[in-house]
Amino acid sequence: MRTIRNLSRTTDAGTYRTDLVETLAEALDQWAPLLNEGWQADDQASTFGDSRWRAMVDAGLTGLSTSEEHGGMALSVAELTDVLVHLGYVCEDSGLGFSLATHLCSTCIPIQHFGGDELKSDLLPQLAAAEVVGAHAITEPDSGSDAFAMKTHAIKDGNDYILSGEKCYISNAPIADICVVYARTHPEKGALGGFSAFAVDCNADGFTIGKSRKKMGLRTAPMADLYFDDVRVPESRLIGREGQGFSILDYVMKWEILCVFALQVGEMRRQLERCISFAKSRQQFGAAIGSYQAISHRVSDMHIRLENARNWLGRAVNAMEGGGQASLEIASAKLAISEAHVANSMDAVTLHGGAGYMLETGIESHLRNAIGGLIYSGSSDIQKNRISAMLGL
Repeated sequence: MRTIRNLSRTTDAGTYRTDLVETLAEALDQWAPLLNEGWQADDQASTFGDSRWRAMVDAGLTGLSTSEEHGGMALSVAELTDVLVHLGYVCEDSGLGFSLATHLCSTCIPIQHFGGDELKSDLLPQLAAAEVVGAHAITEPDSGSDAFAMKTHAIKDGNDYILSGEKCYISNAPIADICVVYARTHPEKGALGGFSAFAVDCNADGFTIGKSRKKMGLRTAPMADLYFDDVRVPESRLIGREGQGFSILDYVMKWEILCVFALQVGEMRRQLERCISFAKSRQQFGAAIGSYQAISHRVSDMHIRLENARNWLGRAVNAMEGGGQASLEIASAKLAISEAHVANSMDAVTLHGGAGYMLETGIESHLRNAIGGLIYSGSSDIQKNRISAMLGL
């Protein structure tokens, strides 16, 4: 099988490499059987798919966002999102894709974009090859949407920082080796200048990973709480400058939304195709159910939502590549795609009737997984607040 990591460039850097993206998609088609093997059993048991993750690593997916200098492929925003759309289409294990997006966006991208040369050389080759797995820690028991109400703090002590506090609902925590932790360094400065980001070794003394949490959806993406009891973090593991945490997190969250919801757009395409096929083949009252207006209109609505999701994703990608803040487009895309995914997943379950409600078909998992999208990366209510504020209200 071809591995994505070994494919060569087809055009100059800075331009969209159509041939490269198409070749990556073809490679993903070949890897799909391994990416999907046993996913339903693991989903029902809330188990991380080690063999499927290994297939993803062997295919080179963990290095998509990392520079070539450090062993990756340096895909642009548009190239990466298009590859992830196709991954969402061919990979039925949504939790696996979510873990990959966490690894790429939460750890690889902030170190790639903000890290110093020493930090990049130390960690990026290992992250690109998934010799170490990444996570990031923002949410705390008393600070969810209000991320910068966090209490976790890091105090300078010579050439180190002493990190104390706790984080909750941390994706990839049970399998992580490196965690990007956001902590207060100058409480008196507030959000701007008051927080910093650190690449923390999960095996460091005083760093404790809690037991795995069970979730409604994305069950194969492991999650746990983290506890920091005077964890000593070398100054060399500071990402960017001290006090730059707000800027880093803002940048990372934009990438996270693009990557996670690119996967969802691919999932919605696969979901729609399955519903169309079922509507054509399922016979009731002497005719295919797709011939009945109630069903055909449901499918039409699913198609429109998918196209709207694609369009919003494209607008957000164009805004990011244009070099602007892209905040309005990102918030709008997150809101539109997450709510469209839930609506389409509800329609898919209903359209399939009793089969849609059964675990063995895997259809109900779409709905369980989609609902999380209304909450993580900033809830729908938060996105509406942001959009209205940017519109001047």
